[in-house]
Amino acid sequence: MKRFLKGFTYAFNGWVYVFKTQLNFKFHCLAGVLVIALGLYVDLSVEEWIWITAAIALVMVVELINTALEVLVDLVSPQIQAKAGRVKDIAAGSVLMAALMALVIGLFIFVPKFL
Repeated sequence: MKRFLKGFTYAFNGWVYVFKTQLNFKFHCLAGVLVIALGLYVDLSVEEWIWITAAIALVMVVELINTALEVLVDLVSPQIQAKAGRVKDIAAGSVLMAALMALVIGLFIFVPKFL
């Protein structure tokens, strides 16, 4: 049980590291908080909350994985190499894709509330 609980400490440390070192993660956290506040303001339905929560979670998870890949690439390839850069670009592209998907979901949900 002690080892199991220790795993949560490692996970939390990962969150803290990413929050402290990644500006984009901070931006996504702020955006998530603002979207949640807006959702409370417009009184989203349960189904809308499910979509919003999934969109926020998707962006955060992909950002965490992106950072992990960047750290790993820097570890195994400390010198600048085209393929290492390509891995980082692709990982960053996945974050952009998730963020755009979240934006589209947000637009579908929030725009009708204000029209």
